[in-house]
Amino acid sequence: MEMYRSHVLVCAGAGCISSDCKSVQQALLANINDLRLDNEVKVVETGCMGPCDLGPVVMVFPDGVFYRKLKPEDTREIVNEHLLKGKVVTRLLHTPVGSTEKVTSINELEFFQRQTRIALRNTGLINPESVEEYIARDGYRALGKALSQMTPEEVVITIKESGLRGRGGAGFPTGLKWQFTAAAPGSPKYVVCNADEGDPGAFMDRSILEGDPHSVLEAMAICGYAIGADKGYIYVRAEYPLAVERLELAISKGREYGLLGENMFGTGFSFDVEIRVGAGAFVCGEETALLASIEGQRGEPRPKPPFPAQEGLWGKPTVINNVETLANIAQIILNGAPWYASMGTEKSKGTKVFALAGKVNNTGLVEVPMGTTLRDIIFDIGGGINGGKKFKAVQTGGPSGGCIPEAYLDTPVDYDSLNELGTIMGSGGMIIVDEDTCMVDLAKFFLDFVQDESCGKCAPCRIGTKRMLEILERITSGQGREGDIELLEELSYGIKNSALCGLGQTAPNPVLSTLRYFRHEYEAHIRDHKCPASACPELLTYYIDPRACKGCGVCSKACPSDAVLGEKKKPHTIDLNKCIKCGTCKQKCKFDAVITV
Repeated sequence: MEMYRSHVLVCAGAGCISSDCKSVQQALLANINDLRLDNEVKVVETGCMGPCDLGPVVMVFPDGVFYRKLKPEDTREIVNEHLLKGKVVTRLLHTPVGSTEKVTSINELEFFQRQTRIALRNTGLINPESVEEYIARDGYRALGKALSQMTPEEVVITIKESGLRGRGGAGFPTGLKWQFTAAAPGSPKYVVCNADEGDPGAFMDRSILEGDPHSVLEAMAICGYAIGADKGYIYVRAEYPLAVERLELAISKGREYGLLGENMFGTGFSFDVEIRVGAGAFVCGEETALLASIEGQRGEPRPKPPFPAQEGLWGKPTVINNVETLANIAQIILNGAPWYASMGTEKSKGTKVFALAGKVNNTGLVEVPMGTTLRDIIFDIGGGINGGKKFKAVQTGGPSGGCIPEAYLDTPVDYDSLNELGTIMGSGGMIIVDEDTCMVDLAKFFLDFVQDESCGKCAPCRIGTKRMLEILERITSGQGREGDIELLEELSYGIKNSALCGLGQTAPNPVLSTLRYFRHEYEAHIRDHKCPASACPELLTYYIDPRACKGCGVCSKACPSDAVLGEKKKPHTIDLNKCIKCGTCKQKCKFDAVITV
């Protein structure tokens, strides 16, 4: 086995790839070769490390030094100073928001200090294309333990007693789902991994598949052993090509090493996995639509019961778990149910991965124990609101979730507390908005998404969300009418009570939650024709403050409708009859002279 004195981990998650981490990696390798350090220093491409806003990022071990926002030209200095001379390159270290001191080690970053990484235990630390590195981190030891030391019933009991609930949205107890499927008559049985992650801003599952694909395969095999299945399918969307590529490689390696396939570990148990690539329809995240798509049919949901545990894939008993749920399984088997159940709240055990996005300083993936408060996640780990703006709300649960205002920031996050606030855990999307966000416009954005993604099978979702979207478009354009709010509520509850699947039933949540906490914004749009956040263009009027205007003429030259008038070095004015409210003058003005009311 080759030994190296230093390992340089290069984050190659999708976020860092978009920040050109590949060029940084190539430059690192070239500089290491130039100095003939390639026998002493190994560069390892990993999955997502988490702090996506700092990419491209690199960690140097054994020191644990964390470099951020690197460019290819920075690598020469890292190699010369750090890898050759042992001196940390201070200028490339990270300075946390609100601090003037740079931090050297990843362990000093509050972003990581507050996390408990179980599902993300290997992402950012190992080469996802190396089964040897996964095995070195206890990979496949849980499968070996299950096959050699536990009966299928004991595996099911362990998962039940751990309290693990599905991380895909509904939060159904995982062990109970396995128990129902194991007990269901019919053969063969199937294990399906739902990797059709479609919520805007969510990328938890993608990061696990890209950074630790063997953890999902191992868990599927354990599940297969527990329920009596010898076949599994991973349904992953085509928009995740890197995840598909790494899954294919992991499956190939698993078969090569005897970790998948016939007579695994010499126990007589056989299990294999195939990939099915979906076309990216949001509705295929719903389990019955997903099963239909795997079967080659149109991805549409069907009524339940029967549930997939009774009649699933090709009418046979089937367990469907999402990626994050499965990523917890091996650790539960290895460490025991009491260990996992010791984390979290009474009814929500373990940890949860959230994708922090929006108007927050530290965006990226975080994994925290259930029960951690929203304030801790957004302000301590997320670093608070960027640009010095005021927090307004957090949207949890994606398009099927709802908005939570500042008054509830100290709410411990678990399935039940979020439901009480009118939203859901969902798959873990967490979008933060600031004072400049119009909540009516935000509700319109999510409803537009849901309406666009409705499969159209049932009328409440197909037609009801269309009517709701029309009302929201009317309100945000200044054409709202008295009675619109009541009509939105009536439609919302009608859809929730009559839509065929969970996606339709939860589609009105963004509207209902914003009406619950920000009703005054709806009323201001309708009755006063004002947008309190000054975000809806058609409700704004642009003026130029003569005291602030320097007469530079930049706004006049930029205005596409020639609405800005005035002589050079004299205060300008806006002809409201010509103004098309595009906001270009406000964007171009360097003196904040353009104001909106």
